[in-house]
Amino acid sequence: MTSFLTRGAILPLLSLLPVAGAGATDFIDDSKLKLQLRNVYINENFRDEHGLSARSARTAKSERTEWAQGFLLDFQSGFTPGTVGFGVDALGLLGVKLDSGRGRSGTGLLPVHDDGRAADEFSSAGLTAKAKLAKTTVKYGTLLPKTPVLIYNDARLLPQTYEGAQITSTDIDNLTLTGGHLDQFKLRDSSDSRSIVPDGYSGTKGGDFSFAGADYKLGKNIRLSYFYGELENFYRQNFAGIQHDLPLGSGVLTSDLRYFHSSDAGTAYGGKIDNDMLSGQLSYAISGHALGAGYQKLSGDAGLPFVNGATVYSFSNVGVGKFIEEDEKTWMLSYGYDFAPLGMPGLTFMTRYLKGDDGKSNSNVREWERDAEVAYVVQSGTFKGLGVKLRNYVYRSDFSRGRDSNRVYFTYDIALW
Repeated sequence: MTSFLTRGAILPLLSLLPVAGAGATDFIDDSKLKLQLRNVYINENFRDEHGLSARSARTAKSERTEWAQGFLLDFQSGFTPGTVGFGVDALGLLGVKLDSGRGRSGTGLLPVHDDGRAADEFSSAGLTAKAKLAKTTVKYGTLLPKTPVLIYNDARLLPQTYEGAQITSTDIDNLTLTGGHLDQFKLRDSSDSRSIVPDGYSGTKGGDFSFAGADYKLGKNIRLSYFYGELENFYRQNFAGIQHDLPLGSGVLTSDLRYFHSSDAGTAYGGKIDNDMLSGQLSYAISGHALGAGYQKLSGDAGLPFVNGATVYSFSNVGVGKFIEEDEKTWMLSYGYDFAPLGMPGLTFMTRYLKGDDGKSNSNVREWERDAEVAYVVQSGTFKGLGVKLRNYVYRSDFSRGRDSNRVYFTYDIALW
């Protein structure tokens, strides 16, 4: 796989660019090629049968356990010289099964065949053409969108990818403008491109996803953002957010306020949606300690809609649950510690607790989650950048299956040039 993007293989791509020859040097000299290795182990034990029919409960898995190795080869070219510079990016992805079984598959690390067995391996590759004028960049091809209305999922072995076009501009000081149009995507455990659909949708329709928005820095301590996203014939969504840093004593108090308004769009294949979600979090960081508390409230018809498989831009989308059901209200507490002040840079610890319900005595929308994480990244020497992360999630719900989840991640980035 490493031969997929050698310098020898890249040079012929220059013939596709409007400015070749003299531009070849800048195209290559400013390029980067990185190989990331990911080794992931996941064990999940289900603790109850909530959300299952009696028949399903008899056949449902009580455990899911898998171990896999991922390879991510990421090439980013420089730009050819001139008023408009051109370039090419490429992404190669490979996932390899190390351990699984028909009775233990389905962790999200690997594709699952019709017979219930995980695939031995899966792979995909993507190319992205790009052009740059001043501080505005246009990309077309394989994309990894990261906006409040759509965030690609990168929480397992390989990242979720999208196909389409995106433009980003920072020509105005302190202002970043972003827009795009996407027509296909691949799930994090699949090599198949498919139409974009919302989470929970089981029909045959799909739609394109369009988005646009702005991030603005107001001075040193305030960040404002607004984004609009629409999944064609499913839903449209407006987002507004504000973040503020306040020096307080020897630390910094950060406030983060987020608001979503979502409604159905077009033929509304996914059903009626008229939902508001308001969430806020305060966090205080001092001498390696970080203490946070937050509250989130949904109101209206349906829960918060989002693209299938994507990450939700919410404080509550952290481990197992998402806490974005209709009318749900969630309290959140978190604590983290960076051991650098104690002379152990690279070592961190985090724990959090979330509890949500809709406040209705006759409803089953009740859930809670407790998470803990220890991580270490080697800071120097031969294995500088080698990271290990241990995660434990405990989740219980009145409408979904409870589970205890243990996950181990090893990551290592190798700069090939």
